[in-house]
Amino acid sequence: MVARISTVAFQGIEVVDVDVQVQIGGGLPAFTVVGLPDKAVAESRERVRAALGALGLALPPRRITVNLAPADLLKEGSHFDLPIALGLLVAMGVLPGDELGGYTALGELGLDGGLAPVAGVLPAALHALAEERGLVCPAAQGGEAAWAAGIEVLAPATLLALVNHFKGSQVQSPPEPALADEAGEDPDLRDIKGQETAKRALEVTAAGGHNLLMIGPPGAGKSMLAQRLAGLLPPLAPAEALEVSMIHSVAGLLEGGRLLRRRPFRDPHHSASLVALIGGGNRARPGEVSLSHLGVLFLDELPEFARATLEALRQPMESGRVAIARANAHVTYPSRVQLVAAMNPCRCGYLDDPALACSRAPRCARDYQSKISGPLFDRIDLHVEVPAVSAADLSLPPPAEGSPEIAERVAAARARQCARYADLPEEGRPRSNAEADGRFLEEIAAPDAEGRRLLAEATDRMRLSARGYHRVLRVARTLADLDACESVRRIHVAEALSYRRIAPGRG
Repeated sequence: MVARISTVAFQGIEVVDVDVQVQIGGGLPAFTVVGLPDKAVAESRERVRAALGALGLALPPRRITVNLAPADLLKEGSHFDLPIALGLLVAMGVLPGDELGGYTALGELGLDGGLAPVAGVLPAALHALAEERGLVCPAAQGGEAAWAAGIEVLAPATLLALVNHFKGSQVQSPPEPALADEAGEDPDLRDIKGQETAKRALEVTAAGGHNLLMIGPPGAGKSMLAQRLAGLLPPLAPAEALEVSMIHSVAGLLEGGRLLRRRPFRDPHHSASLVALIGGGNRARPGEVSLSHLGVLFLDELPEFARATLEALRQPMESGRVAIARANAHVTYPSRVQLVAAMNPCRCGYLDDPALACSRAPRCARDYQSKISGPLFDRIDLHVEVPAVSAADLSLPPPAEGSPEIAERVAAARARQCARYADLPEEGRPRSNAEADGRFLEEIAAPDAEGRRLLAEATDRMRLSARGYHRVLRVARTLADLDACESVRRIHVAEALSYRRIAPGRG
């Protein structure tokens, strides 16, 4: 007799069915797991043995073979513990195999028989919904699985509780969908004195989903401005929350199995490796650029990142996805992010201050800023100078307008964009002006006659690339949305052009 239990494996956020086949046959006592298991799966033998022992059950002194089919698919992670244990219980006659056949199971077993959280419960639940099966998962992640409405979710705390449920002596209550708690109040832009140009650029960035680069001396407030962007962004729509949470679920970062409600804000240190930022490794895990999908990726001290790491951002910024190709895996993660970067004008940071600048100025600025390649710089929509704050600015009272007032204008601009794109096909539909492209961009962002003349002249004088030209159009469209204008005017084109500058180290 061969007992069969359904579980899943993950290729990025894609879910693949895995058939766990357990056979107890004659021969010398042995416990073998086959089907291309990794180290964590191979070690499940000892965890399963101990967990069954905690139930008062001993494995029979016979040859036990566990096959994870399909055999040519690499099996990674500890979530195979529970399906292997359930397969053994069916093979031993403890549980009825026909009842378990309608469930997909995943979970890590403790030595005492407890069920520990694992990565990927949310995509596994959605896959089970598509396959019309129930789901068995650890109790800590029942609220995560419950978002796949329409399926039966069993979320026991222990293996014993699950056995008792199928024997009819203990009923598992269905879990309720769980949402992440709202964090404390976001920092307010009212805390920042001066820097009106940078605040305006931050508003435009939030309204259109654009990329932003801030250049200024140390202590000018670049990091403070970036941290306040989250308070200007609209909350995730339900479909977006599910999309973002699936990535965090695969990475094992959903705390308490609760879906995210706020847009991600990730700020990796400049020592982060290419794999940490882009994704990959032995298990092809998502990197920071995918974990910040539909949110903000803040890179402080931009030139201090390794050049190869920064260059790897170019393709995800353009296509909105990361394709990770390895010898044993080829996976794709979404990565539609807003890149917000900050940097000093030179290594010492005081290029424009003769009293503090180093003796190598201005050559040090050219060397330092040229660490950012032209193609990467061209992909950033807004470039803004953040000068040092004067003592006169610091002595002023707090500004009257803060994050709540600006967030209202941002929400209104985003609402206009949603209405504009609502009639487009769902696949490939832009979420914001920053994602609009092609002929549609030419239609919605076509400037008036004066604006066209200005843009044509500026394109020639500033030597804008085709990408730079279209990014100016996108920013101009966002500026028109903030002004509640149906058409893009010359004043919008002029302001959009003011946020473009000659690439660092080249002018």
